[in-house]
Amino acid sequence: MHNTKSIPTSSKTAATGTTEFTSLLSKSSTVAPRIDPRRLQNVLLIWLDNSIDKNCADCQHTISQLRQVVTTINTFTDADQCTQFIQNVTENKIYLIVSGTIGQLIVPCVHAMSQVDSIFVFCSNRKLHEQWAGEWPKVKGVYTGIPPICDALKQLVQEREYNSIPLSFLAINSADLMEKNFDKLDPTFVYSHVLKEISLAVEFNEKSIKDFLNRCYEALYDNERELRFIEKLRRHYRDQCPIWWYTNRCFLYPMLNQTLRVMDIEMIMPISFFIGDLHRDIQRLHLKQYTHDYSNKPFTIYRGHGITKSDFQQLNKTKNGLISFNNFLVTNKDILTSLRFAQQVARNPDLVGVLFIMTIDPAQSTLPFALISEVSHTHAENEILFSMHSIFRIHDIKPMTGNNHIYEIRVTLVSNSDKDLRGLYDWIREETFPDEKGWNRLAMVFTKIGQYDKAEKLYEILLNQPMTEPQRATTFHELGRVKYSQGAYKDAIMYYQRALEIRQQTLPPNHIDFASFYNNIGLAYKSMDDYSSALLYYKKALDIQQQSLSGHHLNLGASYNNIGNLYDNMGDHIKALAAHEKALNIRLQELPANHPDVAFSYNSIGLLYDNMGDYPKALAAHERALYIRQDSAAPNQTDLASSYNNIGNTYDNMGDYEKALASYEKSLEILQKALPANHPDLAMSHYNIALVYQNMGSYSKARLFYEQAVEIGQNSLPPNHPHLELYQKNLDEIKRKL
Repeated sequence: MHNTKSIPTSSKTAATGTTEFTSLLSKSSTVAPRIDPRRLQNVLLIWLDNSIDKNCADCQHTISQLRQVVTTINTFTDADQCTQFIQNVTENKIYLIVSGTIGQLIVPCVHAMSQVDSIFVFCSNRKLHEQWAGEWPKVKGVYTGIPPICDALKQLVQEREYNSIPLSFLAINSADLMEKNFDKLDPTFVYSHVLKEISLAVEFNEKSIKDFLNRCYEALYDNERELRFIEKLRRHYRDQCPIWWYTNRCFLYPMLNQTLRVMDIEMIMPISFFIGDLHRDIQRLHLKQYTHDYSNKPFTIYRGHGITKSDFQQLNKTKNGLISFNNFLVTNKDILTSLRFAQQVARNPDLVGVLFIMTIDPAQSTLPFALISEVSHTHAENEILFSMHSIFRIHDIKPMTGNNHIYEIRVTLVSNSDKDLRGLYDWIREETFPDEKGWNRLAMVFTKIGQYDKAEKLYEILLNQPMTEPQRATTFHELGRVKYSQGAYKDAIMYYQRALEIRQQTLPPNHIDFASFYNNIGLAYKSMDDYSSALLYYKKALDIQQQSLSGHHLNLGASYNNIGNLYDNMGDHIKALAAHEKALNIRLQELPANHPDVAFSYNSIGLLYDNMGDYPKALAAHERALYIRQDSAAPNQTDLASSYNNIGNTYDNMGDYEKALASYEKSLEILQKALPANHPDLAMSHYNIALVYQNMGSYSKARLFYEQAVEIGQNSLPPNHPHLELYQKNLDEIKRKL
């Protein structure tokens, strides 16, 4: 994990499109693959019974009854197949209906699985199965009829959907904003913030609604109840306000929750028109209800909620920080209603019941919220609906008096005048390509936050929509950057070449834009150890830059740095040193002495001397880079960690393992504070420490750190990534030595 890799240069474009809707299912719906209905709802119902016969009228009637409550039902007659299916579910909570006999066998196997939320035993003899069923907390009861199961399911599903809103905890202050460590932010928070901006900026029309209904039909084609609702939406969407549709008991509410919770790329674009419409509807009511002086007085509202134990620990660490509800938020003016919900979810052993006590000052808030009883489908009294992405300051967390199993959390809605929030929004906007428009911006954000699969999927969707040739070239170029980040270097080159071919049709051969294409192709070849091809493209980029830029342009410095790193890998240290010195001289002339890019040059020179075996000079260069980074007004923590890591590498090469270990541990300590727990740089940091322990003969400790490297790598890298293969290889070798 050293600071030498070049980052593929980004290009810019935006493109959107819609699909013509001619009936419930248009011709265009055959282009996209059918959507798995599991993606439309957080809850998944499984019915396991070896007597299920879908051709039987009774069975069909049972399924029809259950579908009045849950959109997605999977039936099984084989327990092993059912168990395997459950194991593969990652994005849903499972409600399992099981016969008594099979239940005795399967419940012990699946009860501990976190995706299994509730179990219902459906049998003809309640007394026969009540004893064993009572030993398992997730078993909600033993039933002899479907209607009571449906009643119990209905309440649990409503609780689950109400409680599925994604939360972000932001223990952030002015110092964090000065540090500008983007990796420290919750990706869900960043994504939902940008998505809201896009949904309010993109222009939608009637075709947008029709395209959305097409996708819904694809997923729910065999659900008569939901098909009737789709037709109702198609005919009457403009006859009712968006809040009315949102509060209707149909697939729309859980679908929006699920899409935002799991960042479902294929549903984000179709449903985003509704996000914008719902926000504007809340805004309309807000202006109507809170424009008078008498209505601008602070007031208190409540929300009962169930938080996972891990989230509750994080919440406690965020006291005086911020909490963001990354969806539309339903609250209540009645404390008893909210408290009852908190008490209900507290019965779940996986959750902590909390009561949010929220202070709202309409005069200070810029986020729209409104009392919705007059326009709600349910006409529920006292409900206040907030627009997406409401942020609160956490003031106090304590057990409720007389109700110790419920926690009381006092929060205040944060206004845009809050300096931390304003600084946070400015920072996010600066980091999330504010000049980009539409869905291209979101794809670039996914790339930035490391959600490469989602970025790739979104770019592929965009490529199937109308766009200009320059936009198509930019999309191919961005796909190349995504594939490079995934370690798929051949695919990256293929996309870069396709982008290059399109641009070559309209631009002169030495156009400056080609330099970024050539540099990125060279970088991919270098990562494949094809140094001759890499050098060819690096030199092409340099030639174009020398023709178009001044002799001390910073882009020339970057190209010399790339060439220096490449010559270093080729073993031509003289040429490598010459290139790095050119890069350093340009940066020293054009930048302040403590600029991060100057440190980057010293870092590269240090790595070069490492490879030359001149460890004293390597150490001096790395320490110079560290000094510059520490001297910065707002040190980048990951850069500091990189310097300590490189110093550790040098000491390791010198055989001074104690000093190497000390430097590696400093690097790891910084990274653990600065990065998410599953960041790939943490895997590399553990790997480096494992290598030192292996060199010291401490094989047991080496194995421990190799195992941690593999575990983190498996959670953060593609299965075929070369780093993950390296970690596993070394772990296997150390096991053989023990």
